[in-house]
Amino acid sequence: MAAELMCEIWRGSLAESCHFGHAVICDGEGQVVQAWGDPDAIVFPRSSAKMLQALPLVTSGAARLSGLRDTHLALACASHEGAPLHIGMVTQWLEALNLDETALRCGPQPSRDADLRRQMVKADESPCQLHNNCSGKHAGFLTLSRHLGAGAEYIDPDHPVSLACLEAFEEMTGQTSPILATDGCSAPNPATTMAAMAHAMGRFASAHRREDNMSRAAARLTHAMYSNPMQVAGMGRACTELMQAVSEPVALKTGAEGYFVAILPGRELGVAVKIADGATRAAECAITAILVRLGVLDPLHPAALRRMNAPITNWRGIRTGTIRPAAQLLK
Repeated sequence: MAAELMCEIWRGSLAESCHFGHAVICDGEGQVVQAWGDPDAIVFPRSSAKMLQALPLVTSGAARLSGLRDTHLALACASHEGAPLHIGMVTQWLEALNLDETALRCGPQPSRDADLRRQMVKADESPCQLHNNCSGKHAGFLTLSRHLGAGAEYIDPDHPVSLACLEAFEEMTGQTSPILATDGCSAPNPATTMAAMAHAMGRFASAHRREDNMSRAAARLTHAMYSNPMQVAGMGRACTELMQAVSEPVALKTGAEGYFVAILPGRELGVAVKIADGATRAAECAITAILVRLGVLDPLHPAALRRMNAPITNWRGIRTGTIRPAAQLLK
């Protein structure tokens, strides 16, 4: 099956650009409720898989024994903006492990917090690994590695941490990953089908009614994310703003190259979205439209209007067009 129209960019009365992709909604049992495009398309979920990679941190007992709070777990699932909030939390987390920034393996990345970035430029300060949007996930990896008594190179595919993450990923998706590649933060990143990822999100959404160790961990991570939206992303970011805007608890997570997932515990539904050309603007538009479709987001909420039917303006502030979801996403 081919990718399906997900988002249109209108200039005046003409659709100037179109974004195609795939989207799947699954229930708590992993059954496909609705699909657009190809549910069997194999893609990399990228950072949308962070809650899957955080599962061993909880199931192993490492989170409990290390005294991690839900704010830490939200940060372990985060693609944060490197704001002072995030940097401070990761710094304290590493200090509790008697480690510092050099123990991370995610690489330095400029902060996406505008104020901090300006301050650093004025002070001629270089970004470090703490600013990396994945530093919370990597702090979680280090915590798990310490708990397992494993070595420092936790990003190696055959390291106990990486193996535990892959095992959790495959258990929750219900599929063996056909491809393992390297993510932007240097950690292994498995591929899976769209339906399998939505299946995993559905299992997260229904985890609160099961009592096995994996389900309890999934339920706690879901709660940690929607209870701490600022830790998951940050000011002005889609994950944070949409989690704050919905009418019931929903955990949301973006991923690079146009991926987005949603976990709706109240409805026991999981959603996976992938834009074929990797456009973030289209992924944000599509996930917003699906949240509206599912009745958990007011289409007139400012957070929704910034991403769905959002105006496009030129440098003089003149409205020149609109970002619109494909009509079939809302029907």
